[in-house]
Amino acid sequence: MTIPRFDGATMRTFIAGHRGLLGAALVRAADAGTQLVRTRAELNLCDTAAVDAFMQAERPTQVILAAARVGGIHANSTYPVEFLADNLAIYTNVIQSARRAGVQRLIFIGSNCSYPRAAPQPIAESSLFQGEVEPTNSAFAMAKLAAIELCRACNQQYGTRYLAVMPTSLYGPGDNYDPANSHVAAAMIRRFVQAAASGSKLETIWGSGSPLRELLYVDDCAAAIWRLAALPDAEFDHLLTASRYPVINIGGGTEVSILKLAQQVAEIVGYGGEIRTDPTKPDGVMRKLLDNTRMAALGWTAQVSLEEGLRRSVADYLTRFAADGATP
Repeated sequence: MTIPRFDGATMRTFIAGHRGLLGAALVRAADAGTQLVRTRAELNLCDTAAVDAFMQAERPTQVILAAARVGGIHANSTYPVEFLADNLAIYTNVIQSARRAGVQRLIFIGSNCSYPRAAPQPIAESSLFQGEVEPTNSAFAMAKLAAIELCRACNQQYGTRYLAVMPTSLYGPGDNYDPANSHVAAAMIRRFVQAAASGSKLETIWGSGSPLRELLYVDDCAAAIWRLAALPDAEFDHLLTASRYPVINIGGGTEVSILKLAQQVAEIVGYGGEIRTDPTKPDGVMRKLLDNTRMAALGWTAQVSLEEGLRRSVADYLTRFAADGATP
């Protein structure tokens, strides 16, 4: 099968998962005329026949696969079967259907949790598959790894240009604030907005508070992905062959401890009570800083500081939920 050459001027991109945190940012950053989106009600990505029919009918120029079942440590530990099975179905269906429809390019959204928990810091793309992943989210990570291997296999067997991007931990407008399924920044925002409103004198956070997290404002990540999507064939091909697996990191370069993050969010929302840690609860991996060398060489760096990003995120939470007294 011959994959047509990429022409950025006529790009028509299917954004799978356009209502999620990153998907929505991708939509915000792109020309509406070049986007192809479907809601879950319109297209069930777990339905192989439906995804095949969609790809054959629409024939997008490229696909950005941002759809996934996602959640934090608690959700990953509680529902490992769903995180593995649902994500395997989504990834396999979209990647294989895109390939069968002759899609020129596909950008798969991986995750920094797919790197080995003991990988040298900062984590280079060459560390992939070089050790065991963090047990608290292994099901989610294994599904991501399987999709990366499928992209590599498609490139080898069919000459496709399928690339996996590995963002660091994302946060920002449109985040999931559900207490059972949210990631760390969103969970902190919800916790301390509500604590400030209730007049709480003490809030306890999971773990020791010492793990470091590299956070990236979601619109910065979207800008990086669109930059990759617009690369001419020769530069895109170089990314695919620069390491054993077709992956590139998208790192923000800003690390913060869980406790410091809690304190920073508390200050922004006006919470003045005590913050304690609970070392009996799991910390997760202690550090996962990504090596952003290759993305920086393409001229991309993060633009939104952690403080500014958190302020925007707090404003988003208040607009969406707290203004009318509702909570997610």
